[in-house]
Amino acid sequence: MSRLLTLVFSVAVLFGALNAQVSQGQRHDVGLMDYAVNRISVIGDSYTTGGDEGGTGTKGWPTQVWRALTQHGIAVTPTVAAEGGAGYCTRGDRGSVFEDLAVRAVKPTDVLVVFFGSRNDMAVDPTRLSVAMYGTFTLARQIARSAKFLVIGPAWPTADPPPAVRRIRDVLGYQAELAGATFVDPIAARWFVGAPDLIGADGVHPNDAGHTYLATKLAPLIGAQLNPY
Repeated sequence: MSRLLTLVFSVAVLFGALNAQVSQGQRHDVGLMDYAVNRISVIGDSYTTGGDEGGTGTKGWPTQVWRALTQHGIAVTPTVAAEGGAGYCTRGDRGSVFEDLAVRAVKPTDVLVVFFGSRNDMAVDPTRLSVAMYGTFTLARQIARSAKFLVIGPAWPTADPPPAVRRIRDVLGYQAELAGATFVDPIAARWFVGAPDLIGADGVHPNDAGHTYLATKLAPLIGAQLNPY
């Protein structure tokens, strides 16, 4: 993607927000354009739902990304299923893992399925984690057979994430490759590094500015999967 296209996405994100609801821990269909050809499913954790530190409702990165894509002429019909505390193996606040969220969100007509996270799997044995990732991607593929997959690894707000987080990243990158997905590594890309003003007081979750920052990163990535040129 050209620098110009990335800039267009970033400007659109910074100056727009949709009047759509993204509520924590639930599947939500953002009825942006029901006629849109580009159906997208997003599966994630609290970095997607937002929470007490920021990123709820229209301030979250998902609604900002949909706005950016629309401004760029890419119509989408998104479904977001995300839950705080959830991972591929770790159950979230409402008892779900990513596989459960994928079942709720992914549709046969999806053109893109996005997975984001999760640092919540830090305590999971790598072999078990790998098996769970494989099963989740396989299930999603069985539902959305022609969709592209965009798999985004866990983000960390400093330049020195613990070994457990790097291990999640490595296992996820391997399984994403097996699934034929595009893999994005926020750790290698140094998302949030050197920008503590983008992280809330808990030192973990993005605040509202952090969600806008995420949108500037994710809109070009998602757009590149949808734009045929």
